[in-house]
Amino acid sequence: MDVDRLLELLLHGNQLKRTARTGWVQRGVPLPENVAAHTFGVVYATLLLADLVEQPIDMAAALAMAALHDLPEGLTTDIPTPAWRFLPSGAKTSAERQAMEQIAGETPTGRRLLAWWEELLANETAEAQLVHDADKLDQYLQAVVYEQQTGNRLLQEFWLVAHRFHYPQAQAVYDELRRRR
Repeated sequence: MDVDRLLELLLHGNQLKRTARTGWVQRGVPLPENVAAHTFGVVYATLLLADLVEQPIDMAAALAMAALHDLPEGLTTDIPTPAWRFLPSGAKTSAERQAMEQIAGETPTGRRLLAWWEELLANETAEAQLVHDADKLDQYLQAVVYEQQTGNRLLQEFWLVAHRFHYPQAQAVYDELRRRR
């Protein structure tokens, strides 16, 4: 075991505790969650949804993808959706891939982490699609919580166009969130 390399990987994950979700900051949310808090929400939603969907889900792969999905943001920061329009096409993905490659390195563990991250990015497997659903659900759930806690009406933009999920179970939760707000 390479303790130095393991410590380096752990520190990259720890950085997410200090990386703000800038989309919330841009929308005037005081003391918004950090990327690590969002990651927990995605992991938790993945865990809960995995047993509800009809497709067989490799729980280890799904939870790994959920835990890793925003890891590059420890180096790139959280680039919010409104900023994407100012970037060349594919620039965000390219930057995050480079960051993930730097984080993962050339170790057996790193190669496996990078493979899960790339699988999520491709969004072709049942597990990747489940994590994408969990990611969006956590975002919409957080928007509702912030609206309720702060009365922030800038978050209405999240509800202007209905989102379509891969799995009907995720869609049902989202539809209920929309109904309740």
